[in-house]
Amino acid sequence: MSKKKNSVFSKIGGGIAGLTLLLAIICAVNIIISNLRMRVDLTGENLYTLSKGSKEILGQLEADITLKLYFSSSSAEMPMMLKTYANQVQDLLKEYEIASKGKLTLEAYDTKPDSDAEEWAQRYGIEPQQTSMLGQPVYFGLAAVSGDNEQVISGFSPRSESTLEYDITRLVTRVAWPEKPVLGVMSSLKVLGTPPNPMMQRGMPKDESWMAFQDLRKDYTVREVPVEADAIDDDIKALIVLHPKNLSNKTLFAIDQFVMRGGHLIACVDPFNIADFESNSRQNQMMQMGGGGGQAGPSTLGILFETWGIGFRTSKIVADMSCATKLNGGNGKVEDNPAFLSLGAKNMAKDDLLTAQLSQIMLPFAGSLEDKTAADLSFTPIMTSSEDNACLIDQENAQFGMSAMRAQLKPDNIQRILAARLQGKFKSAFPDGKVDSETNKVENVLTSGNSTIMVFADADFLNDRFCVQQVNSLFGRVAQPINNNLTLFANTVEQFAGREELIGVRSRGKFNRPFTKVDELETKAMKQWKAEEDRLQAALQETQQRLQELQKQKTGNQRLILSAEQQDELGKARKLQADTRKQLKDVRKSLNSDIETLGRTIKVVNIGFIPLLVIAFGIFRGITRKKRN
Repeated sequence: MSKKKNSVFSKIGGGIAGLTLLLAIICAVNIIISNLRMRVDLTGENLYTLSKGSKEILGQLEADITLKLYFSSSSAEMPMMLKTYANQVQDLLKEYEIASKGKLTLEAYDTKPDSDAEEWAQRYGIEPQQTSMLGQPVYFGLAAVSGDNEQVISGFSPRSESTLEYDITRLVTRVAWPEKPVLGVMSSLKVLGTPPNPMMQRGMPKDESWMAFQDLRKDYTVREVPVEADAIDDDIKALIVLHPKNLSNKTLFAIDQFVMRGGHLIACVDPFNIADFESNSRQNQMMQMGGGGGQAGPSTLGILFETWGIGFRTSKIVADMSCATKLNGGNGKVEDNPAFLSLGAKNMAKDDLLTAQLSQIMLPFAGSLEDKTAADLSFTPIMTSSEDNACLIDQENAQFGMSAMRAQLKPDNIQRILAARLQGKFKSAFPDGKVDSETNKVENVLTSGNSTIMVFADADFLNDRFCVQQVNSLFGRVAQPINNNLTLFANTVEQFAGREELIGVRSRGKFNRPFTKVDELETKAMKQWKAEEDRLQAALQETQQRLQELQKQKTGNQRLILSAEQQDELGKARKLQADTRKQLKDVRKSLNSDIETLGRTIKVVNIGFIPLLVIAFGIFRGITRKKRN
């Protein structure tokens, strides 16, 4: 009996020892794995892997840099969402530390109240955020220090997750190379804002610069160049000319000579600028009693474009049914407006650094560029319309909506160029020089020079209305991009005046993926709708002409009475109109049916495929084991 008890106790003891040993092994494995950096990025575009541009910049570092992450990790006031995001930020910062090969050091600080860490966070300019009325403020920011140079990201927000790597890499760049290139900005619009008026009453709203140019000030010295300028400063590395309306010859001469001496030019011209139109409309309303305000109009570089071989028609706007944007058509209706171009990846130059990683660009009322350059210049299209669904329409009609432009929507199978880069040897548009009005002498002039210029056939794409939306967050109002417009502009400036490595960092990641198949179905239905509507209009017009002819045949009081023939024609017209409307509804129902079928198919695949795969594997496994037995 005692032997049996000893045997039971030994088995129990052995089992407990085995379980203890297993528990110890599991704990040891967890500790080892937690200290290992085992990450596998399974996203289609490697969204969570350090990009090539960041690695190249880290490889060029000469001085040591310390990254100091200040985060209130132990604070009960810190939301769990931010704690999770802080782990992602710290994980990415460790990737920077590894890739820098010793040039970059990461330090993390818990900014507890009244601690040295909180004092240093405030000294660096990291913003304290209040999460509750009576609670302690929390911190979540990053400071970069290299010698006497300091730069800071005052606050991280999950809403800006898509630009996280770019923000960190730009921070490293700014502290490693603190010198800021000089950018010149010339525009007939208040893109840089209006200087504060000391006579303005307190509380009145102030003009603010466009978000695109607010971002530029972080990395460049932005200098305003008057639209009446007769010279461009020598230290300006790149000149941005946005909506250059009615420039004088002296200003065109200044831009010409800037390009001749090797300056880089970014020109945003426009056949119809919405911001300019609205601004002038407000001025005209305010000055009705004083002779009227300004006049909105197209913008171009005139003789410069003609000399350099850039075709640009200021009276025409590109319409593309494949790139139509859904807009409010009034009365609660939504209409697809083909003059508001929503461009996708298929409209971008895939092998160009500026657009290789972009997926969404909006161009409201854009014009069309043509290549008329000589052999000394290369003309590279950067963005284009579709080839089979685009056409040109009059800019007077485009601004009044679909009803005004519908008659001109006839695709001509020509792919329109919306943005292009020119590079090579440019010839001066003023080869004979310029006559000084005071001395009556001809100024010396450069007749040719090597340079690079970028031309966008639209200027509104940089207006805040068409590229960002203001959203509330824990760290205040945040400007959140709604497309890649700002990215495209920043890429261009960086390539022309800054560090090209940042382009690959900023452009990575497509978090918003368009439903291309649905877009194709809508385009197909839009074509059918247009054909049916054209047929209806033609039939109704023919009926109206017939009625007018019958009315002309009457005399006197007969004109007030409908003849039997007229009544018959009216009946036919009403029946034709009713039948055509029914056919239009059938087209829309067919579209919705195709889209719903596609949606159901996707749901079935996403929801049912994995369970079916598991079941199939289980059946296969069972059959295999049965055969073995």
